[in-house]
Amino acid sequence: RVRGTAHTGAASLLPNRGWLLPWPADANEALTYLSLSVGVPFSWRHQLPLFHFEYLIYTFVLAGDHEGEIWRYEIAPDAWDAVRAAPSLAALFTEWAKGLAAGVVYLNDLDGFLAVGERSHGRRDVDVLLERTPTLDPLAFPVSMPDQPLLRERQVACGVDMSCVGADRRFERFEALNEEIDAVRASLGV
Repeated sequence: RVRGTAHTGAASLLPNRGWLLPWPADANEALTYLSLSVGVPFSWRHQLPLFHFEYLIYTFVLAGDHEGEIWRYEIAPDAWDAVRAAPSLAALFTEWAKGLAAGVVYLNDLDGFLAVGERSHGRRDVDVLLERTPTLDPLAFPVSMPDQPLLRERQVACGVDMSCVGADRRFERFEALNEEIDAVRASLGV
């Protein structure tokens, strides 16, 4: 039995208290989520916010060479961690199901939500994933991993413009993206 309320008021069946984002009725909110798209190898406009976790947004890429992929963005100051989470929604759910079978996605007895990591909460969730399930893709799971070499390796492999996420240019690129998004907001009147 999984219980709890998500942002939309429905029970959350996603790990780490994630929720499915509704079809964007509020363009302003959807555009805010897309402002995290610094350095991605496709237009920031070619994606739809899909899932929201405490500190991650997952999007569905709608067009181009990355069409159908699921990308994740960490919501944290100075986190420039845009990266492909899975090649498709089916692949993402498959990884989560394998995590459930392996016990790294489990039902938290305290609140009835699915959680990622281990029940004792002694180690970082990403470390548990890497140690206990080395055949699974840890980037598919909604866990923070800004210090993991795997993150940077995947960014390079997926075509993220690493010059945009470097300390010397990331804020400048973020501001340029926000100016572009603000222009779209103005044209929509939001």
